[in-house]
Amino acid sequence: MKRLLALAHAIDALNDGVGRFTRWLVLAAVLISAGNAVARYGLDLSSNAWLEIQWYLFALIFLLGAAYTLRHNGHVRIDVLYGRWSVRTRAWIDLLGTLLFLLPVCALIAWLSWRGFEAAYASGERSPDAGGLLRWPIRLAIPVGFALLLLQGVAEAIKQAAILAGHLSATQEAAEETV
Repeated sequence: MKRLLALAHAIDALNDGVGRFTRWLVLAAVLISAGNAVARYGLDLSSNAWLEIQWYLFALIFLLGAAYTLRHNGHVRIDVLYGRWSVRTRAWIDLLGTLLFLLPVCALIAWLSWRGFEAAYASGERSPDAGGLLRWPIRLAIPVGFALLLLQGVAEAIKQAAILAGHLSATQEAAEETV
């Protein structure tokens, strides 16, 4: 179990790093959106590339930020029920939900979206709009984002299994989340 917890810790560190990087994408998206609005409405200038980079950044924020959000338990839950359950019951629910739903869906989406990336890369697919951007970089973000989420799901499953086996307490896991 020690090695599995070390693996979970390494995955946590990876997604914490990606999460810190993603924070900068939020700032970039805000600045580009503001600059684009000033250029369009104040200077009567417009560019499809600037609009598309906003969409790309928005997509990257969600795709790359999902694993970080899972790591820090930031996803929406029905706390009315979940909060009333024991730590052990919550660990079982989280473990089963991760194994039965999260991991298979992430693996399927990552696998299926890889083909779309490959096709876009091979063809040099571009936006159909004048001045539009290449599409393969954002298509690559889909399998990467879901692969990161899948990895974080593995880390969470390891930690929930460790709680159920008595190798990790819920307070230890919560303390590690805030680090």
